[in-house]
Amino acid sequence: MNLPVFALPPVPPQSIASPRDEAALARLARDARAQLARLNYPPANWVPPATAPDGTSVVDVLVAGAGMCGQTAGYALLREGIANLRVVDRAARGDEGPWSTYARMLTLRSPKHLTGPDLGVPALTFRAWYEAQHGEEGWTALHKVGRIDWRDYLLWVRETVGLPVDNGVTLLSIDDEGSLLRARLQSAQGEETVWARKIVLALGRDGSGAPRWPAFPSLRRDDPHAAGRVFHSADAIDFEALRGRRVAVLGAGASAFDNAACALEAGARVELFARRPFLPQVNKSKWTAFAGFFRGFEALDDARKWRFYTYIFEEQVPPPWETVRRCDAHAGFALHLATPWTDVRPQADGVLVTTSAGTERFDAVIFGTGFDVDLLERPELARYAGAIDTWARHVPADQAQRHAESARFPYLGNGFELRATGEEHRAALANLHLFNWGSTLSHGALAGDIPGLAIGASRLAHAIARDLFVADADLHWERLQALEEPELLPTKWYVPPADRC
Repeated sequence: MNLPVFALPPVPPQSIASPRDEAALARLARDARAQLARLNYPPANWVPPATAPDGTSVVDVLVAGAGMCGQTAGYALLREGIANLRVVDRAARGDEGPWSTYARMLTLRSPKHLTGPDLGVPALTFRAWYEAQHGEEGWTALHKVGRIDWRDYLLWVRETVGLPVDNGVTLLSIDDEGSLLRARLQSAQGEETVWARKIVLALGRDGSGAPRWPAFPSLRRDDPHAAGRVFHSADAIDFEALRGRRVAVLGAGASAFDNAACALEAGARVELFARRPFLPQVNKSKWTAFAGFFRGFEALDDARKWRFYTYIFEEQVPPPWETVRRCDAHAGFALHLATPWTDVRPQADGVLVTTSAGTERFDAVIFGTGFDVDLLERPELARYAGAIDTWARHVPADQAQRHAESARFPYLGNGFELRATGEEHRAALANLHLFNWGSTLSHGALAGDIPGLAIGASRLAHAIARDLFVADADLHWERLQALEEPELLPTKWYVPPADRC
C-alpha cells in the first residue's frame, strides 16, 4: 500500500508526571470540602442496620476494586447517604488500577478537559488539581494528562472526599444465604468473611474476564521456556532486561505500541506485527462521548445496542498518534502489517515465531492483545458462572457466532446488576453489580472510560439506593410512624402526643 507522504506535525511535549505542590493541593482540598459542605456532603446514613446469620454486622455495599471506577462508585454511594460501605482493593495504595503497573503510555488517551471522578464538584476536577499547582498557563501548555499525574489525582480525590479504602485485600469468592451475599476476603492478616446486601464488582479492565492470550499450536503458558520470554502486555515486564535484545510484539492497538515503545526506550530492537493490512484509522468510540448517548443508550432495544457496539468493536480503536510516533522515533522499530502469526514456540535460547512470511527467532515476545470478556474466567463468580445471563441469549445465533466475544458480555439490568438465566440464583445476582468494561454492551462505556464515568457511577448509586429502600420499605414505614419531632414545640400551640386524639 502506498501511503501519502506529507510533513508530520511535531509531537507535543509529554510527561508521565509533573512536580507536586503539596501546599497548593492542601488549599485546594479545603476549597473542595467547602464546596461539598455546601452540597450537604456527606448526608446522613439512612439505611437501617442489618445483622448477618453469624451475628456480625452486615455491610450495605461492598465495593471490590478501588481504581478509578471503584472509588468513583464509592464516592457516589456516599453522596446518596449510603455510608455503611466497604471498599477493598488487592493492590497496595497507589497501585490501584493500571496506572503504575501495566499501563505504559506516557499520557492518557483522553483529552485533558474531561471530567468524571469529581461528580460535578468544580474543585475536584483534574483541571482544578493541575491549575492549583501549575497555574492557568501550565494548564494551557499541557497537551494531555500524565499517567502518574492521573493516579496521584485519583488518590487526592479519594482522600479529599473521605472515602476509606482497605488495600491489600483480595476478593476470593462470593456466595449467598437468604437475602445476603457472603464474600470471602484474603489479606495479610488471613481470611475473613464479609456479609453484604450489595456487592459492586469494579475489578478493572480484566474484571469481566482475563488477559486475552492467543492460542498457538506450540505455545503452552506453563512451558518453562516461556518464562521470561513470552509476556502479555498486562504482565510485569523488566524492560531493562531486554536491552540489546530482539523483541516481537503482536497487536495493532495502543497497548501493543506502548509496550513496543518501552522496549525500544530500554534499548531493544522491536518488530510489531499485525494481521490487518493497515492500522485502525478512526476511533469510533469517541463519537459516543455525549450526554444523549450516555443517558439514552441503556433505553435502546437489544438490536440497536448490539448494532452500535459490534460495529464499534469491529472498527477497532487506533493507537494514539503520539504513541505511534513514540515508536517511529527509534531506528530499531519495524512494523509488519498483513502479517498474521500462525505459531509461537518458546525454546531454551529464544522464541520461534512463525508468520505468514516465514519463521524467525526472537529473544522475547509480547502479546498486546488486550482483555477477553468471559465471566467463566472470574474465580469470585464461580458459584454463579453457569447462571449468569449473557448477550448470546438475546441476539440471533448467527450474530452470536460471528461476534463471539460480544456475545459473552453479561446482559445486565438497568442498575448494572447481573441477571440470571433461570430462577436459581436470580435473587443473589440481582444484588451483584458489575461496574467495569463488561457492562459496555448493556450501558455503553460508563464504567471504564472517563467521559461516561460520572453518569455511570451516579446511575449505579441511584439504583442501589432504590433497591435498598424498596427492600426495607416496611422498616421505613415503621420509622415514619415513630417520628416525633414536634414542629410547634416552641409555640403555645404545641400538643403532647397523648393529647392528640
